[in-house]
Amino acid sequence: MEPLIWKANWMWGLPLIVLTSVVHVLGLSLINETVVRALRDSTAHRHFTARFAMAMSLTVLLATLLHALEATLWAAAYRLLGALPDAGTAMLYSLSAVTTYGHASALLAEPWRLLGALEALNGILLFGLTTAFLFALIQEVRPPGNRRERLEA
Repeated sequence: MEPLIWKANWMWGLPLIVLTSVVHVLGLSLINETVVRALRDSTAHRHFTARFAMAMSLTVLLATLLHALEATLWAAAYRLLGALPDAGTAMLYSLSAVTTYGHASALLAEPWRLLGALEALNGILLFGLTTAFLFALIQEVRPPGNRRERLEA
C-alpha cells in the first residue's frame, strides 16, 4: 500500500474512531441516567425484578441501536469515499467489520481496506465499553440484598 493511501486511511479512520467513541459514551450516559432514575426509586416495590428485567431489556435494545448508529456513520464514510457501491452493501460491510464477524460478501475497494480493519478495532473498543457499562449498570441497580443475604433468609 503506497504511503499516501495508507495516510488517507488513517486520516479517515482515526476521526471516525473518536467520533463513534464520543457518540457511544454520550449515548451510554443517557441510557444510564434514564435507567438508574427509573429503577432507583422502585427497589422497595415487590415487582422490582420484573421492572429490572424490562429496564435491562430496554437497555440492551438501546445499546444495540447505538452500535447500529455508529456502523451507519462508518457506512456513510465508505459511500462518501466510493469504497463500496451502494448504501446497503456499505451497511452490511460496516456491521460485519464493527462486530469483527468478517463474513460479508462485499470487500472495500483496494485503497480503503485498511479502513475496514480500523473499523474492526473501533468495534472492539465500543463493544468493550458496552460490556463494562452493562456490568456497572447491573451492579448499580441490581435487586436489593446480595446473594449471601438472600440465601441466608
